Amino acid sequence: MRHLEQIVTASPASDGAGVRIHRLAGPAVQKLLNPYLMIDEINSDDAADYVGGFPEHPHRGFETITYMKAGRMRHRDHMGNEGVIGAGDVQWMTAAAGVLHSEMPEQEQGLLHGFQLWLNLPASEKMKPAAYRDLRAAEIATHLLEHKVAVSVIAGEATVDGRAMTGPIAGLSTAPLLLDIQLAANQQVEIALNGDNRAQVYVYRGSTDALRRRELGVYSADTVLHITAGDEGVQALVLSGRPLHEPVVQYGPFVMNTQSEIDQAVRDYRNDQLVVPRHAPPL
Repeated sequence: MRHLEQIVTASPASDGAGVRIHRLAGPAVQKLLNPYLMIDEINSDDAADYVGGFPEHPHRGFETITYMKAGRMRHRDHMGNEGVIGAGDVQWMTAAAGVLHSEMPEQEQGLLHGFQLWLNLPASEKMKPAAYRDLRAAEIATHLLEHKVAVSVIAGEATVDGRAMTGPIAGLSTAPLLLDIQLAANQQVEIALNGDNRAQVYVYRGSTDALRRRELGVYSADTVLHITAGDEGVQALVLSGRPLHEPVVQYGPFVMNTQSEIDQAVRDYRNDQLVVPRHAPPL
């Protein structure tokens, strides 16, 4: 049975054009999340907290995963991809060698709730061509189990209460697992996943017997992850993946392995060479 090693609380922050978020990031957190790099949560029904969105900005060296729970977000990038994702939808973008994109709320009022996770790439893949995929909620199976347990599998595979489950994202070198789970009050669930990798649980509503809202629990590498909901039930993300035993050097939206690679990324961006050729008009 996996045991809880550490608890980290998400901190209030601001990004983009003044978007208010709660963030788990930084070198110490990256070591705990490996191969993930960061978790951001947006959750507000005050348009002033999100309406500025995330105008055009660059990325290099990793993947971004945007998962919406409520509201709508429009994505545009230099490759010509454009679309709106809503509740239950996922945008999986491989920035790799370089992406210019924007993510703007497709609403001026109401609740906007979603997550963006950064997933690292190994050194051998950091400069591969960029790619983009969006997944509609209908493509992401939600399994309803006994005892009022619901599990949505976005990426990877796991066995939940003895039932094997596989998500639409698979075959990546970091073997990411990403589940969205919902348990009624005081219910329990057992999740068996790759025993060589740590697991993380981020509570975004309710509580478990060990974690409160906006807390990340880091669990040891072992066979079974056991989660027990608190008196109000719980909704949480469960993450795991194959850790990368490589140096991480980050400068804002660039994540590479060496400072010289970061310097090159900055030069490429300043010289309009981060993405070549540019297949879409300016965002």
